[in-house]
Amino acid sequence: MNDTKPTSSSLLKTLLLTCLALLAFAANSVFCRLALGSDSIDATSFTVIRLLSGAIVLTLLLVLKGQHKAPSHGGSWKGASMLFLYAGCFSFAYRFLDTGTGALILFGSVQLTMLGLALLAGNRFNRFEWLGICSALGGFIYLFLPSATTPSLQGFVLMAIAGIAWGVYTLLGRESKTPLADTCHNFVRSLPFCVLLGIVFIGQSDLSSHGIVLAMLSGGLASGIGYSIWYTALRGLSSSSAAVLQLLVPVIAAIGGVIFVGEELTLSLAVSATLILGGVALVIAGRTLLKTATDKSP
Repeated sequence: MNDTKPTSSSLLKTLLLTCLALLAFAANSVFCRLALGSDSIDATSFTVIRLLSGAIVLTLLLVLKGQHKAPSHGGSWKGASMLFLYAGCFSFAYRFLDTGTGALILFGSVQLTMLGLALLAGNRFNRFEWLGICSALGGFIYLFLPSATTPSLQGFVLMAIAGIAWGVYTLLGRESKTPLADTCHNFVRSLPFCVLLGIVFIGQSDLSSHGIVLAMLSGGLASGIGYSIWYTALRGLSSSSAAVLQLLVPVIAAIGGVIFVGEELTLSLAVSATLILGGVALVIAGRTLLKTATDKSP
């Protein structure tokens, strides 16, 4: 992220893109849960169809935007490998974990990875940012810990790897100058890994039309387009902001369940949403708050 002072229009653009990306992430979690949680499709097929659909949709978008002749070195093999590792491990972990436990492990791993790498890179968080991080994490744990069960070792390892891979993939996106092209090339580069995965688990596919459609929606819409938007938004976010903002994803999904599915609005959801939103606000405004507090000190 550059050091130029952001304008109000750029801040508004970052806010809008971030909201769209988080909505896509929440939709993606719903698609994955509906497909894998109901055994409508096996983990291998879901991963392959998801990444292939994302590659196709993004390539078509590049063609429509006239960017298909852009340099073929967009994205990176490192980004592609992290994308594949996240998608594959996430799908297989669903066989061993319930939703609450999986969310705790996944987003916990994402936070530890992104914040840890940011600290190692020399970034230092002030007291307001640390307070916001703790508040957001506390709200997230408060929401999902009661429904979590003791995870199997396989499920824990797979979901932890998925979280670490996604954290690295997100940090790589902060350097992206061409988000759509980079995301497209990352998806395309992930396809050789998909072929290897298919070979390893050949003959073990278990598909239904319902599962295939959900995998296509997850890959083409929520993942492909959603990740491109996320890469664009990351240019205006700090590492700490990008990390804690993702804790809103399961809350958005839960609120969506209340609005569209008629699920009950519980006290724990309301408290959790308040803690996470407050924490996110503190992280985003942390440096401004510190400057204000310093200026007012005698």
